[in-house]
Parts: sequence; structure tokens; C-alpha cells
Amino acid sequence: MSDATPLAPAPEEAETATPPGFKSGFVTIVGRPSAGKSTLLNRLVGEKVAITSDKPQTTRNRILGYVNRPNGQIAFIDTPGLIKPFHAMHTRMMSVAHSAIGEADAVIWMVDTTERDGPHNRPIADLLRQSGKPIVLALNKVDKVARAQLLPLMAGLGNRLNFKAVIPVSARTGDGVEVLLKAVLDQLKEGPALFPIDEFTDKSERFLVSELIREAIIHCCGQEVPYATAVLVRAWEDEQADGGKIRISADIMLEREGQKAIVIGKQGSMLKKIGTEARTEIEAFLKAPVYLELFVKVRKGWREDDRAVREVIEGH
Repeated sequence: MSDATPLAPAPEEAETATPPGFKSGFVTIVGRPSAGKSTLLNRLVGEKVAITSDKPQTTRNRILGYVNRPNGQIAFIDTPGLIKPFHAMHTRMMSVAHSAIGEADAVIWMVDTTERDGPHNRPIADLLRQSGKPIVLALNKVDKVARAQLLPLMAGLGNRLNFKAVIPVSARTGDGVEVLLKAVLDQLKEGPALFPIDEFTDKSERFLVSELIREAIIHCCGQEVPYATAVLVRAWEDEQADGGKIRISADIMLEREGQKAIVIGKQGSMLKKIGTEARTEIEAFLKAPVYLELFVKVRKGWREDDRAVREVIEGH
């Protein structure tokens, strides 16, 4: 059984009044950790549907973001960075990524141009070659390198795969993103819009809020804690209590007591900092005042616990 939920919406949910020549389809974004996949998705969609950081393994779930243009609709799928799995959570994440490739109509392989080509790219190239999908190469972070430095990288990657297009982009600045969008749309077939044009993601508000809290933890804490962190929203009250605020309660799940001490901080200072940063982002997202309660809990070895991993990856 696939780890993913079915991609296709019910016919009555999609926009069907589309002009002649209109194209639609699913496009999966893959690459190594920290290649900029989530930043690209947010840039394409125009909304923050995926959290970002400079730390690898930030993305754990498959996240859909819808991009609408007069001549087409693309459902982009952001995926966890492709790595060799070391525990149950990694295995689940890689299963999510592989499934998303199989279900896509086309794939964007996103490569960080500040990294040299090497053996680390071989497994990804092999995976994409075996998929048989049209592949568009996005050379990201071109705002950080000289254009001449792209040539050896393009040559090396070009020897690995036959790309439909090679597009230099900066997901951070937006440079080249519309060119990439057109190149991807060219690979899709004609068809009606797959999702309502007034929506931009398949994820619930509860999931997006839990991710914004996790993003705040990643930003505020050190190198070790973020990887052992999960956030589960336990309660959500839209009642006009607390001065009209939305009341949200969430658990921050960690693996060790030492990590709990880091997240809470001296006299609760770190947890307060995390809560303040998260609440600011959540209020901007929900466009409403929020009362946020955070509870720090330890669940030893949760990343090796299949049930816990399913709750984190799929349970939102």
C-alpha cells in the first residue's frame, strides 16, 4: 500500500471551465537536503506552504502546492531530501519521496549550484532514470555563484540524464522561476484544472500550524534538537474566548530529557522564544490573533517507533 494519500481530487471539487489548450498535472520536486526545494515551492505558489531552514531534513512530509496560470494548473509536490535512511523516520520519508516520483507527470531535479557534482548525485540520477518521467533540471542558488561555474556542473549532470530543459534559478530571489514554470508546463498534457483555483495546498490548517511551530524550534535551537523534534497539535478552539483569539495547544515531542532541557531553557526562556516566534508566524498565516500553548514531552526513540512516525508523517 502506498504511504501517500490519493492525489486526484473528486471531479466536483476541481475547476472544469478551462480554455482550449489548458494543461494540468502533478510535478514532483526532488533533490538532496537543503537544495532549496521548499523555498522553490513557496516561491511558485506565492504562499508559505512549506517550512524552510538551512538545516537538512527540514521537510518530512509530501506537501502539495497549486500554481494557477491562464494556460494551466500545476500541482507541485515538495518531498523530503533524498538521503540514505538511518532510522524508521528516514525510511518513511524516503518512501514518501519515491512514491511522489512514481505518481508525478514530470519531475524537477533541484541541484544546489554551490555544491560540486559527485557520487552523491548518482543515486538520484539512477532513481529518476528508472522512473521514466520527463526531468527538468533546476540549478538553484545561482545568485551565489558565477555563471561560468555552472558549466562543469551542467556537463556532469548532463552525462547522467537526458533533461527536457536545464534552467538556472534562484528560489530565494525568484530569478528564473517563471522560466522554470514554463519549462515544466510544456511537459504536461492538456486537461482540466485538478483543484479549485482559489486553493493553494492540500494540507490542513492544523498541519501547517504544527509545521510553523517546528520551524520556530529549528530556528531557535541548536543542531541536534531539530532532528529529534515532532510537533502535534492536540487542541484547536475557534471560539471567541480569550479576547477573540484562536486557542491552539500543541505538544513538542522529543527523544531525550537533555533535549527537553534545551527546548525549555533556563526558567522557560527558550520555550517562550519559540512560542513568540511561532505565534507571530501563525497569526500571519491565519490572519487572526492566537493564544498558543506549548507542552514539551519526551518519547524515547520515537523516530524508530513506526506508530509514532506514522503519526508525525501522516497524522495531520
